[in-house]
Amino acid sequence: MSILNVEHVTHGFGARQILNDASFRLLKGEHVGLVGANGEGKSTFLNIITGKLMPDEGKIEWCRRITTGYLDQYSTLEKGKTIADVLRGAFAHLESLEQEMLALYDKIGDCSEEEMEAAMEDVGEIQNILDYSGYYTIDAKISEYANGLGLGEIGLDRDVSELSGGQRAKVLLAKVLLENPMILILDEPTNFLDENHIAWLKEFLKNYENAFILVSHDTSFMNDVVNVIYHVENAVLTRYAGDYENFLRMYELKKRQLEQAYEKQQKEIADLEDFIARNKARVATTNMAKSRQKKLDKMEKVTLAAEKAKPTFSFSSARATGRIVIECKDLVLGYDEPLTRPVSLQVEYGQKIAIRGVNGLGKSTLLKTLLGLLPPISGTVEHDQFVEYGYFEQEETATEATALQTIWDEYPSMTNGEVRAALAKCGLTTEHITSQMRVLSGGENAKVRLCRVMLKSVNLLVLDEPTNHLDVDAKESLKQAIRDYRGTVLLVSHEPEFYQDVATDIWSLEDWTTKIV
Repeated sequence: MSILNVEHVTHGFGARQILNDASFRLLKGEHVGLVGANGEGKSTFLNIITGKLMPDEGKIEWCRRITTGYLDQYSTLEKGKTIADVLRGAFAHLESLEQEMLALYDKIGDCSEEEMEAAMEDVGEIQNILDYSGYYTIDAKISEYANGLGLGEIGLDRDVSELSGGQRAKVLLAKVLLENPMILILDEPTNFLDENHIAWLKEFLKNYENAFILVSHDTSFMNDVVNVIYHVENAVLTRYAGDYENFLRMYELKKRQLEQAYEKQQKEIADLEDFIARNKARVATTNMAKSRQKKLDKMEKVTLAAEKAKPTFSFSSARATGRIVIECKDLVLGYDEPLTRPVSLQVEYGQKIAIRGVNGLGKSTLLKTLLGLLPPISGTVEHDQFVEYGYFEQEETATEATALQTIWDEYPSMTNGEVRAALAKCGLTTEHITSQMRVLSGGENAKVRLCRVMLKSVNLLVLDEPTNHLDVDAKESLKQAIRDYRGTVLLVSHEPEFYQDVATDIWSLEDWTTKIV
């Protein structure tokens, strides 16, 4: 049974084509992975099918009484609401359905037999939805999902405005999962989640009976949970059956076949052009030359897709510090209250330290405290006198400034050409460079911010979840850049496969926390 049909959708922004004649069909229970490089239009496609964006052309059809749950990577939470309030909001549409069902019961007593049959059919359909969605066990479901994602220990009566970015992501995720929709739409759900809860989500999606569409650059996560891949590239949407690894094999095979067909056709074109050139002037062979020309004119040309610019990240090293880069004595992290017990630690020159731990323990707080951007609750933090750091923040408000202006504001002595060359090195096109930061995709935005760090000579590189939103090629380039960097690195990441083979040391905040983990 098809629950979503997308037919011949075309959409663009100005001169930029995002989707061209794209068609998509989602079957009941199908687990779809939507993949493509940063900026190819994955989030645009999701916005079109959810009605947030009207396509230039094409048709989107949902089945009757469809229920959808959309986890948007930029969703916000309303100040003044508790976690419990937000999670209870997951059942608002079911409350509306119950009211509709009660209204139908009232109508049944005063209608024709034909109307009664239609009303009873509607009542049965609504009752099935309510039963299947667990409407009559709301409190138990809220408790189960909240504890599964670690929200129980935070406290369900906590105001959502007080939560960290990772904790907010968990609340939004728990809410959309509680909705138990017929179609679950997840845009980068593993961003800001720690390893434990990524594993929980992976298990949940493996066993999810309904359909979902997943956008994620965490390829190992995607590979374990999807059974269909839709790939968007150069405005074309292509379907592949199977998991992510099968998609990679089929994509490479298709690419090789296209290259072979292109080479074969180019040889045929060259032979035809050579024959025409040699024979068109001779009376005896001019008709044969004209025949070849007609064949050449009617030939449907095989074209190869233009190679996408791949980012090449690299970080500049400043002069070396002394052996001890940062020294902390009896350090206690926190804002209004302590997050850790007193800890004494040292960061030595050349170390590449990965920092891990569940969300809410203070990973970002630790980085800011070590950099002197945030005072500790108690204890001391001392830097070597020659420390020059570059800091990539996990969250940064996107502005109306263009990518070009963002870099220029930081480095006013650079020429226009130098700024453009630096951004192009990070895999950004002329169109990206002249776009406002707030309209760039999450991955494109991250590349601009990484570029800003790359242009500074530093001996201490501090990266807080730098892989969020980055596509596969960008992550691989970033990993290589960290591996090649000669200074000291502090890295927060929820992806073990990203940091395990570049880190010299791993710190776990779970060893220092005062919280029950």
